[in-house]
Amino acid sequence: MEKTTKKIPTWSLCYLVNGDASGLTDEEIQAIDCWHKELGVQIVSPCMDDECNLQPYFSHYPAFGLPTEVVDCDILYTVPTKQ
Repeated sequence: MEKTTKKIPTWSLCYLVNGDASGLTDEEIQAIDCWHKELGVQIVSPCMDDECNLQPYFSHYPAFGLPTEVVDCDILYTVPTKQ
């Protein structure tokens, strides 16, 4: 498992953290699922250390999707094995 910090769109957090897709369009769910699968994401958790920004802020470069309001989140993901 690897850990990194990413700028996660606030609109996606209910789905990523709680599995609640209410209020999301099919396109938004597809974008989240594609990113989730591509990176091998296991856990998405809003950062709790001093170096992360828990307050929403605007980013031109979120982890996925168009520029939007984001929060910093710790991402635990699997590292693809070399074959």
